[in-house]
Amino acid sequence: MGRRTVAMVTAGVLLMEAVGAVAIHGVLAVVVEGQNMSLDGLAPDTMVTATWAAGAALGVFLGACALVALRLGVRDRAPGRFAHALLVCAAVLHGVLGALAVGLVGWSAFVLLMAVLALLVWVLVSYGRRQPQACTPADGALPSSGVAPA
Repeated sequence: MGRRTVAMVTAGVLLMEAVGAVAIHGVLAVVVEGQNMSLDGLAPDTMVTATWAAGAALGVFLGACALVALRLGVRDRAPGRFAHALLVCAAVLHGVLGALAVGLVGWSAFVLLMAVLALLVWVLVSYGRRQPQACTPADGALPSSGVAPA
């Protein structure tokens, strides 16, 4: 499978995951609101707002990662510094969430998160880092000896 295809599939998976994360946080917010309980003196409305905010932040982050992966698939060029860092952060997030999911949710959630992690690592490895462009004497740079030609 080509790296463009993997990047496109990764973008689709991340986009679905972003929508799912927002939906799950929405359900959690409704449950917290329905119970109307406080946690260590924290107001229920604050917990509901924080749950919605966390879901929105995670959804925006995963959506941005999906856009970066889609852009990689369309342009077929190595990501820039910010895009590379964003995908690395997403990979680390999936690794940590996968480790937590084993104990809290079960092995099926772990397998799902590790599959997304594998896609992210595949994209990162297949595109690598953008290489700096070498200066040529036509660009006005001096030759490697440091002396201008006569």
